[in-house]
Parts: sequence; structure tokens; C-alpha cells
Amino acid sequence: MKLHESEAEFIADGRQSETALLVARGVRRFLAGLGYSSVAELPLASGRRADLVALGDNGDILIVEIKSSIEDFRVDKKWPDYRLHCDRLFFAIPDHVPAEIMPEDAGLIVADAYGACLLREAPEHRLAAATRKAMTLRYARAAAERLHRLFDPDGLSGV
Repeated sequence: MKLHESEAEFIADGRQSETALLVARGVRRFLAGLGYSSVAELPLASGRRADLVALGDNGDILIVEIKSSIEDFRVDKKWPDYRLHCDRLFFAIPDHVPAEIMPEDAGLIVADAYGACLLREAPEHRLAAATRKAMTLRYARAAAERLHRLFDPDGLSGV
């Protein structure tokens, strides 16, 4: 399955593979079913950009790092920094990436374009109140600005 052109343009900035975009779609469907809302490609205060950030109705913040291949995982050394910005960190992979190579100290989700399955829950490491507030505001502003751009593509720049 391929993403519809308008869908891919809205969530992709050219750095994601087609596989990563399809995994993101399935993970977002899965998270929505658990009561989380999510945004893709959220810039963090550290200068990094999280693949998916999900916000629960109780204020919990999850980050999901998508790995579309073995090589994608092996070359990425930035993911440990994401723990500073979330209560729980997950990896999401397609079914052709071996689950055994994913770190044991993070949650694990297997996904395709249609949905996902939780293989391993992520350990919790609660954010400090100030960090939680900053992440929640960052999330809210990004989501609002992206919605605004849907209605007024020439009206805003930024996230």
C-alpha cells in the first residue's frame, strides 16, 4: 500500500522512507485506539526531531522512534536522547526487521500501514513537571499550526 500523495506531502519532509511512513501510519492508528493523539516529526528542545510524539488524556507523553531497516537502526545513535523528552520510549519496526536487535530498555511495536501490535511495553521514566509542560506546549503548538496550514497554507511558516 502506498500513501495518498496529499497524505505523504503533509507528513513527510523527504527524509522518511515509504516503509517508515507506512509504519508511522499504522502506529498512529494503534495509538489512537489506545486513547493517544499523536504528531509526526516533532522538533524537540534538544534540536532533535522525534518521529512520533503521542499525548495521552492523562498527560503521558510517549515518543516512538521508527526504524525501517536493520541499517536504519545501526546508523542511528541519537535515540537515547529522546528519553529526556518523554515518559516512555518505544521503537516501531515493520515485520521484516528482527525484533531481537532492538534495545531491551525501550518498548517495541511492530506495525504496517493498517495497524500495529505491542510486543514489549516501555519502562516508565516520568518527566519532571517543567519538562512535561514544555513538551505539552510544544506538542499543542505544532498540532495547532499544522491544522492552521491545512486551512491557510500561505498563512503560517514554521512547524
